[in-house]
Amino acid sequence: MTSAHHEHGPGGHAGHEGHAHGVAADSDRRWLAIALTLIASFMAIEVVIGILARSLALISDAAHMLTDAVSIVLALIAMRLAARPARGGFTYGLKRAEILSAQANGLTLLLLGAWLAYEAVLRLIDPPEVEGGLVLVTALAGIAVNVAAAWCISKANRTSLNVEGAYQHILNDLFAFIGTAVAGLVVLLTGFARADAIATLVVVVLMVRAGYGLVRESGRIFLEAAPTHLDPDSIGDRLVAHSTVTEVHDLHVWTITSGQPALSAHVLVDPVADCHTVRRDLERTLQSDYGISHTTLQVDHAPADVLEVHAGAFDDAHCERPHGPVHRDEPHPH
Repeated sequence: MTSAHHEHGPGGHAGHEGHAHGVAADSDRRWLAIALTLIASFMAIEVVIGILARSLALISDAAHMLTDAVSIVLALIAMRLAARPARGGFTYGLKRAEILSAQANGLTLLLLGAWLAYEAVLRLIDPPEVEGGLVLVTALAGIAVNVAAAWCISKANRTSLNVEGAYQHILNDLFAFIGTAVAGLVVLLTGFARADAIATLVVVVLMVRAGYGLVRESGRIFLEAAPTHLDPDSIGDRLVAHSTVTEVHDLHVWTITSGQPALSAHVLVDPVADCHTVRRDLERTLQSDYGISHTTLQVDHAPADVLEVHAGAFDDAHCERPHGPVHRDEPHPH
């Protein structure tokens, strides 16, 4: 007897999606659009001032603000794509457009960080004259703009890796302006022009850290890795602990998009067990213990050879090519 189920009822996938996107999509887009307006307006002014002041820190901040603007535009586009219903060959819709956007944001942070590090090293070797006063005033204004933009994005739903990517861009730009303000003050008070390049290198470290995090998390989703907070082996052991379950294999846990984990598994139960009842029990366990409501469980009665098998003597006749470890309510390899 086989029972496959896809849970979309109350507390199921639809409810979980509502939790993952607690702030309405329209509200998210509005906050992102406000942040985009602030960033783009100030960026244009900063480019002019950076050239006049001959400050790499200001020019790098302006370049970073350009990537901020691009990251927000990507986030807005991804939101619209992700909202489209599933149809045709796109059985999940375009929900992973958000993850593509997050990965693009992470890559731009890494690439921009590499370019700024190169330019900063050149300026450490041969520092140009820098207008410290102009740098300081502009950086202080930039801090105010980025605080406002970061606040706007923080009002959106940051459980989305897409929104988090845009937020990390803004946050790193805020740190960059703080470093630039300090550098401008040092240049103004001491004439130490290399402070401008040193401030840039400090910001590069922050950019690489944030960029790597975004690329790593988005990469895990594209590679169908289990969410970092969920251990498939522990989940398998928990499922097989059910009184009528004899074996769980082909257990897969992955993320559809930010905040939407999914699970599928082949479950074998005692010949006298009710497959539908067991499936419902396991779905409740996955929902309550692990927050997984998007599940597909194939539940079958175990054949006699599986019931007689001992640990380490797995006979896979009932499943041609099982993936991953086989879970039984006895010691078994993980």
